Amino acid sequence: MRLNAISVVAVLFAAAGFITTPVHADKIRDLAQVAGVRTNQLIGYGLVVGLDGSGDQTTQAPFTTQSLENMLQQFGITVPANARPQLKNAAAVTVTADLPPFAKPGQAIDVTVASIGNAKSIRGGQLLMTPLKGADGNVYAMAQGSVVVGGISAQGKSGSSVQVNISASGRVPNGATVERSVPSSFDRGGDLVLNLNTPDFTTAARIADAVNRAYGVGTAQALDGGSVAVRGPVDPSQRVSWLGAIQGLDVTPGDAPARVVVNSRTGTVVIGSEVKVSAAAVAHGSIQVTITEQPQVSQPAPFSRGGQTAVVPSSTVQVSEDGAHMFKFGPGVSLDAIVRAVNQVGASPTDLISILQALKQAGALHAELVVI
Repeated sequence: MRLNAISVVAVLFAAAGFITTPVHADKIRDLAQVAGVRTNQLIGYGLVVGLDGSGDQTTQAPFTTQSLENMLQQFGITVPANARPQLKNAAAVTVTADLPPFAKPGQAIDVTVASIGNAKSIRGGQLLMTPLKGADGNVYAMAQGSVVVGGISAQGKSGSSVQVNISASGRVPNGATVERSVPSSFDRGGDLVLNLNTPDFTTAARIADAVNRAYGVGTAQALDGGSVAVRGPVDPSQRVSWLGAIQGLDVTPGDAPARVVVNSRTGTVVIGSEVKVSAAAVAHGSIQVTITEQPQVSQPAPFSRGGQTAVVPSSTVQVSEDGAHMFKFGPGVSLDAIVRAVNQVGASPTDLISILQALKQAGALHAELVVI
């Protein structure tokens, strides 16, 4: 998908307007996380039944039949060895969930269900009881419930089909019950470590200074650019209120690094406010190749023997080169000047990406160029 230059410039101006606002302080809770207080990923394998003929084709997904037979054996039902059930209302799925920190047994969490076979849709299906395991192999939750699908698909007998979003995956709100809690080092006493969401030496030093001003010198110490050690009380109840107060302290983070982020797939370009460009002249043009196919029908001569009507291909190829736009950057050009220059020449996102890469290779772009 190709965006126009106006949308890119709008994004850049929006970023510029946001960055040029006065520097404000952020809460420590928005800048750092407590080490060890994290979510854990869970995964399981299960079956979704009750589909309206949109399940797995057992000839291409035999594991669905095997899973159903194993489940039936647990209920005392034995499937004959020579029987091959042709299931259309069942689908094999993976079930994933995020176990939040401090989750206790009995709490409910959301799960995501996705088909791993060739099921066309799992809309209206029922997820059967599925154990969810962590990386250590232990079961931490049990999932079961009705699957909610946001997509829809329909296909006619002629082969025409319509699809909106993805109907082979869905969610089960509050579909899993926590069975085991994850041990945490929060209540064991000792120092707590605050890990910065974006490592920065200036931000780490300012967090330590803010804590020391509020609770005395020596309470906090910046270990490196990404973590700050904080000395806290031993009593768990006091640690909770004490840490909540620390997370509410205001800290002005350090300046963002000079960085240009380019998404080559969508054409999105984001330029930071600290990006500078040395004196440079840029000329950028584009070559357009147009190929037109106009098949012609060749009829045989009247009363000819063995003559057949044939389609003769006729191709027209045109090559045109747009006039190269040239603009000059002075030394220390800021974000606004770059945006105005790109807007004046009407460069597309692809052209802008090429210009930024060329400036980086020439040594004129004083910023980190990140292409994703």
